[in-house]
Amino acid sequence: MKINSIQTKALVRLGLVSSVIILLDQVTKAFVINTLALYETIPLIDGCFNLTHILNPGGAFGLFAEHSPEIRRFFFLFVSSLVTLVILWYYRKTAATHRALSYGLAAIFAGAVGNLIDRFRFGKVVDFLDVYLGTYHWPAFNVADSAITLGMIVFVYHVLLNKAPEL
Repeated sequence: MKINSIQTKALVRLGLVSSVIILLDQVTKAFVINTLALYETIPLIDGCFNLTHILNPGGAFGLFAEHSPEIRRFFFLFVSSLVTLVILWYYRKTAATHRALSYGLAAIFAGAVGNLIDRFRFGKVVDFLDVYLGTYHWPAFNVADSAITLGMIVFVYHVLLNKAPEL
């Protein structure tokens, strides 16, 4: 099968965007692991933003955190792997004709891979960005989570405005 230049550019885009996000995610997590003790906090902006070293055993918002480590590990490794494969499949179908969507999908892919690396290494995800207002805290997150969120915003935008291609 011959790959045309548009498909090649789309694959290069996926590689570059994903590589940058995964590298940034892993470097920031390594910094936190090597700088902060678990649960240690460094205030960055008083009253709203800290760096706090947390290991999240669950998914988004602590989903499945109470389940046994074996169930969590299987579930999240399986789901994360499945999501990355679906994103790659959808990326391949859409990237050549939907550039903005391809950036969003690459961000989702990279975020999923970044957190998947943590699950393989630690069985948990390293979170450290702690945003809050007074006593109201958003669950701690990381660069991978941010990439997934931004990618999902792009994806939802395309779906809601019927700009996503039919599969």
